[in-house]
Amino acid sequence: MEKRRFGRSGHMSTVAIFGAAAFWEIEQTDADKVMEIVIEAGVNHIDVAPSYGQAELRIGPWMPRERQRFFLGCKTMERTKQGTWDEMQRSLSLLQTDHFDLYQLHAVTNMEELDACTIDGGALDALVDARRQGLINHIGITGHGANVPRLFVEALSRFDFDSVTFPLNFIQMSDPAFRKDAEALIALCKEKDVGTMIIKTVTKGPWGEKEKTATTWYEPFKQMEKIQEAVNFALSYEVTGLCTAGDTTVLPLVLEACQNFSPMNQTEREAMIQSGQQFEPLFT
Repeated sequence: MEKRRFGRSGHMSTVAIFGAAAFWEIEQTDADKVMEIVIEAGVNHIDVAPSYGQAELRIGPWMPRERQRFFLGCKTMERTKQGTWDEMQRSLSLLQTDHFDLYQLHAVTNMEELDACTIDGGALDALVDARRQGLINHIGITGHGANVPRLFVEALSRFDFDSVTFPLNFIQMSDPAFRKDAEALIALCKEKDVGTMIIKTVTKGPWGEKEKTATTWYEPFKQMEKIQEAVNFALSYEVTGLCTAGDTTVLPLVLEACQNFSPMNQTEREAMIQSGQQFEPLFT
C-alpha cells in the first residue's frame, strides 16, 4: 500500500488509516480478527478516540506487542485543560501505551468550540503541556461539517497544528463553496507542512429515513466500484491519507481500494464532482 509523509511528523503513513470507530461495539475476538486484517493490509496508522465506544478497550491489548508497528493517534472532545488532561490519562491507560504519536482536539465544528479550546485554560493548553512532558509527540485538530475547512484555516492562524482531519468526498466537493475552502486548506497545509487526514471518503449521503445497514452514522457506498472511485478521487488530492469507514464490513473494501489506488487527473476529478450533484451531500 502506498505511503505518504504525514506532514512535519516525518512519519510515512499508509494512505489507509485505520478508523477505530469501527470498534464502537464489538467482542474482543471479532476485534482481533479485524486487527489481523488491518495488519495484513500493511496499515501503520491508527485513529482512535474515547468517543468511539469500545475502541480503546479493544485496541489496548494489541499495543504491548504491536506499538512499534503503528503511528497511534488519539483525541479528545473535552474543552477544558483539566478535562482534557484527565481524559488523556485514561486513554493512555486503556490503550496500554506511555505516549501518543498524535493527540487531537476532536470534533471542533464551529468558532465557539475553537474559542473554547484555544483560550487560556482550554484543551489546547493540556496538549502543549503533554507534548512538553513527552506524553504526545504531535498536536492536531479534527472536525465535521461544511464549514470545517474554513474554520481550520483560522485554527492554523492561532496555533501551529501538526495535523488536520476534515471531510472530503466527490459529493461534498460538488458544493462550490466547500470545494473552494477545502482546496484552500489543502494548499495551506502543504505550505505549512501539516499532515492531512480525510474522513467521510466513501459517504453516499445521510441516512434520513432509510433503514441503517451499516454502523456508520452516514450511508456509505457498498459497491466496490463506487468505493474505488471515491477512494481514487480523495487520494488524488495532496493529502496524507483517509480514515477507513467506521464499519467492519465496509472496512475490507476500503482497504482493498486503497491498495489498488489509481490517481485521477484533473479532468477525471471534475467529472466525479459533476456526478456528485445527483446525490445529497452529508453536510450542508
